[in-house]
Amino acid sequence: MSTERIVADPESDPTATWALDPGRVRGLTSRAVVADDAAHVTTVTPLSGAPLAALPQSTPRDVARAVAQARAAQPGWAARTPRHRAAVLLRLHDLLLDRQSEILDIVQLETGKTRLSAYEEVADIALNCRWLARRGPKILRDRTYRGIVPVLTQVTQVQHPKGVVGVIAPWNFPLVLSLGDIMPALLAGNAVVVKPDNQTALTTLWAADLLAAAGLPDGVLQVVLGDGPGVGGAVVDTVDHICFTGSTPTGRVVGRQAGERLIGTSLELGGKNGAYVADDADLDRAAEALVRDCFNNTGQQCIGIERLVLHEAVAEAFLDRFVDRVRRLRLSAGLDFSGDIGALTSAAQLAKITAHVENAVEHGAVVLAGGRPRPDVGPWFFEPTVLDRVTPEAACYAGETFGPVVSVYRVSSDAEALALVNEGEMGLNGAVWTSNLHRGRRLARQVVAGTVSVNEAYLTTWGSSAAPMGGRRASGVGRRHGREGILRFTESQSVAVQRLMGMGVLYGQGPERFAKTFTVLLKAARATRFPWP
Repeated sequence: MSTERIVADPESDPTATWALDPGRVRGLTSRAVVADDAAHVTTVTPLSGAPLAALPQSTPRDVARAVAQARAAQPGWAARTPRHRAAVLLRLHDLLLDRQSEILDIVQLETGKTRLSAYEEVADIALNCRWLARRGPKILRDRTYRGIVPVLTQVTQVQHPKGVVGVIAPWNFPLVLSLGDIMPALLAGNAVVVKPDNQTALTTLWAADLLAAAGLPDGVLQVVLGDGPGVGGAVVDTVDHICFTGSTPTGRVVGRQAGERLIGTSLELGGKNGAYVADDADLDRAAEALVRDCFNNTGQQCIGIERLVLHEAVAEAFLDRFVDRVRRLRLSAGLDFSGDIGALTSAAQLAKITAHVENAVEHGAVVLAGGRPRPDVGPWFFEPTVLDRVTPEAACYAGETFGPVVSVYRVSSDAEALALVNEGEMGLNGAVWTSNLHRGRRLARQVVAGTVSVNEAYLTTWGSSAAPMGGRRASGVGRRHGREGILRFTESQSVAVQRLMGMGVLYGQGPERFAKTFTVLLKAARATRFPWP
C-alpha cells in the first residue's frame, strides 16, 4: 500500500525537499535487518507529496537472519517472570507519553491523518500497555484443576510462549496495529519479528527504539522492511505464530500459507460495518458521534462505519443534523490540532475512493455532502462524503470503500435493519442507537459482528482493553485485547500429578469389576452434585 519509488542513491537528489531530516531517518532505519547493499525505496508524505524517507529493503534471506536472531534471544526473555516482562511495558507506557510529540509528527507525516487521530493511537497504546502490564501476569499464571480422582489427582495448566511471533502490520494505524500485537506477544515470553508497511515503517522503527529504551533486551524484537508477497511471505514461512491486519483477500492468502505449516494465526480483516439509528434514538447525540465514527482517520479504518441504516420515522431529521455536521468538517494538512479530516494515505486510495463515488452516482446515488477530491488542500485529500440511494449494483454497496464515504439506507423496522446490517460476508463491527438500552442490547446480540456498541460505534469496544476484539465470518480469525489477546501467543500444557496411589488400584479389580465400580462413582457424583472432576 506504500506510495514509494525506487532510487539508486535517494539522498543525492538535489531537488528533494525532505519532509523529515534524512539523518533522523537513517538513525531509525539502522535498526532494520537489511544487507549493507540493500536496495532503497523512497516514501512520500500524503500531506504534501514531499519525499519522506529512504528505506532500505530486506530480502527473504534477511528475514531468515532476523528470525534466527529472535529465536536465539527468546529463551532468555522467556526465562524472566511475567512481572519482569510487564515492568518493561510499564516503562514503555511512561516513555510513550513523555515523548508523544515525536511520534505524533511521524505518524502524521507517514499517514496524512489529523493530529487528533494520531493522538488516539498514543492514547490507545498507553491504555492497552497499562492493562497488559497490570493484568497480564495473573492471566499467564499457572492454573490448577481437579483431576480424574478427587484429592489424589491434580492437574496444572501451564502457558508456554509460542517462540517467535510474526507481525505484519498495515499502514492505517501504524502504532496501534504494530505495538498492539507486539506488546502481548512480548508479555507472553515470545520474541517478535515485525514487518510494517513501507509507508509507515518509521513509526514501527520508532516504537522499536522506544522498547529498547524501556529495557527490552537486544534481539527480542526484530524489524524487517519490504513488500508483502516477498518479505511478508518469508515471515509467515519462518515464525511460530502470525498476526496479520489487512484486507480479507490478503488474509486468505496468509491463512492458507500458515495452514500449510500448521501454525496459529490472528487475522483482523476487512469490514463493511453498519450503524442502525432506531426510531427512539437521541438524534443529536447520534449525529455528533457518527460523524466521528464514519470519518475518523479519513475513513481508513476497518472498524469504522460505512453504512448508516436509518429508521424511516427519524431518517430525515437525523440526516439534517448529520449532513450539516459533515459539511462543517475542516480538511487540514497541518501538524497541529486544527483539522478534522486528514489526507488519504496514497494515490491508490484516492483513485479507489473517487471511483467508488463516481460509480455509485452512475448507478443512481445522490451526493448529500462532499463527493470531490480536494487538491487545493493536498495531493490526496477527498471531501467527507454522504451518499443516499446507493443501489446494490454500486461497487460501494457491498465492497469495502475504506475512505471518507458513508452510504445511507432507510428501513421500516428493527428486523429490516438487522437484515441490512448483517448483509454480506463481513462481520467486524456494528452499532445500534436507541434510547431503550434493553432494546439496544437485544438488537446488538443479533448483529453478526465481533464487536457491537450501543449508542457508540467503536470507541467503547476498541478502547475497553479487557474485552476481546476481532471479526466474524470473512472479517477475521482470533481476538486481540483481553485475556484471549494474550493467550493466543501461548501454548497450553497440562501437567497431571497423581498422589499416594495410582490408577492401577482401580484397574486391578479386573475389567468388569472396574466398570461397575466406576459407574457407581459416576452416578453418585451426579446425584450429589459433587464437583468431580
